[in-house]
Amino acid sequence: MEYTVQKLAKMAGVTARTLRYYDEIRILKPARMNSSGYRIYGAAEVDRLQQILFYRELGISLEQIQAILADPSFSGAKALIEHREKLLEKRKQLDLLISNVEKTIAADEGRITMSDHEKFEGFKQKQIDENEEKYGKEIRSKYGEDAIRRSNEKLKNMSQEQYEEVTLLEQKVKTALAEAYKTGDPASAEAQNTVRLHKQWLNYYWAEYSKEAHAGLGDMYAEDERFKAYYDEQQPGLAEFLRDAIYVYTGRKK
Repeated sequence: MEYTVQKLAKMAGVTARTLRYYDEIRILKPARMNSSGYRIYGAAEVDRLQQILFYRELGISLEQIQAILADPSFSGAKALIEHREKLLEKRKQLDLLISNVEKTIAADEGRITMSDHEKFEGFKQKQIDENEEKYGKEIRSKYGEDAIRRSNEKLKNMSQEQYEEVTLLEQKVKTALAEAYKTGDPASAEAQNTVRLHKQWLNYYWAEYSKEAHAGLGDMYAEDERFKAYYDEQQPGLAEFLRDAIYVYTGRKK
């Protein structure tokens, strides 16, 4: 069956403008143009749009989706299985948050007693799941399954006070890094203070600290585009500056 832009947009729950934009950036081209100049989509385009929307639902950028779909090894069937697994993980997370809300309501009404630790279970698990989805493969290959398992357990067992402290500390690191960058010197007092704050932040998650692991993490910040984007969001070059400052702190040479 074939569809015009309007019909496909209505069926897929997107706007016609979205489909035209997808055509412009060449992520979803129509099968053909009819004699009146209208875009016409066929079965292959419907399947491709479904894949695009699945990836978008999982928070993946259009640029990344385009690269995934263009990969010669891409398999639609395999991708659907992966989508299912990720959506089940997402549903598990939502169920946990819903349960957390229901327990909080019951506690407010005096029907149950809820510990401070329980109040943050859903949020901690969400953080673990998001980290796993974004960086799990790379981190596991670098540090191993046991190190990741211990780090996740440490996060789950954080008290409310610790959780609030580490969240605040994360922002302090980013603020200090932006200020240290202005010096232009990774060995400056400001830069080294930033690394000390970063080490404090890591110790909330790591079962044990080592300079080698810290330096290795600095490498990932500068080399992996996802980590790099996190720090460079404020100012391009921050990820590499932090890596170089960590090198100074840990004694690693470039």
